[in-house]
Amino acid sequence: MYEKPAPALDPALVLWEETLPGGAHWSGVMRRGNSLRIADMQGGANVSLLCYNWENTQERYNMADTLKGQHTAYLTAGHACYTDMGRVICSFTADTCGWHDTLCGVSDAAAVKVKYGEGGYQALRNDYYRNGYDSLVNELGKYGLGKRDLVANINLFSKVTVDAAGDMHFCPDHSSAGDFVDLRFDMHALVVLSTCQHPLDPAPVYAPRPVRLSAWKSGVAAADDPCRHHCPENQRAYINTERFYA
Repeated sequence: MYEKPAPALDPALVLWEETLPGGAHWSGVMRRGNSLRIADMQGGANVSLLCYNWENTQERYNMADTLKGQHTAYLTAGHACYTDMGRVICSFTADTCGWHDTLCGVSDAAAVKVKYGEGGYQALRNDYYRNGYDSLVNELGKYGLGKRDLVANINLFSKVTVDAAGDMHFCPDHSSAGDFVDLRFDMHALVVLSTCQHPLDPAPVYAPRPVRLSAWKSGVAAADDPCRHHCPENQRAYINTERFYA
């Protein structure tokens, strides 16, 4: 269980809850005005996240525009995630970590084998070693999407800094048991998740961590919403989103 439980959600607003094991993958549709809480159950989790416009999956989360528009290299509470059409697909309304990686992508089968050794299905059955790339592609295939639709993702609960020489440094112990992030969906979105370890995680053993998912009816962004007013670019992106649903 959590060491520092997230604030309780109103049971009347909760839509569903489930635990996503470490090394697993998941996808589903989150409707505009609903939120998803993702909670690190043990500490040290990594959740790779992709989002697509459910009504037109050619529109999807765009890392470059999201970071450029908000003058940041990472995401946390108050930030919005832009699509490549200049709309807000989801927003970080609460966050106990303070930093979520946007730069490093996901692991692949070759990297997992080099780092953790052989871990095939024939020997380990359902405990075989999974990787982020294949996990996300497997989920995308359920919706007629594939490798060409795999764009730069967000790695929730992971912090990576970049020094003056351009070298990346993974920050161990960034997320503790009970840390959580709340994502409000500002568009009807296809959400794809993988709980495989971060590609820069220095842990010498394969040990991906589980997370708890909780979806609830939160409502859309209000006129005084902090994410809306984080910067002028966000204000314009919210206007674009609201016109899309007008």
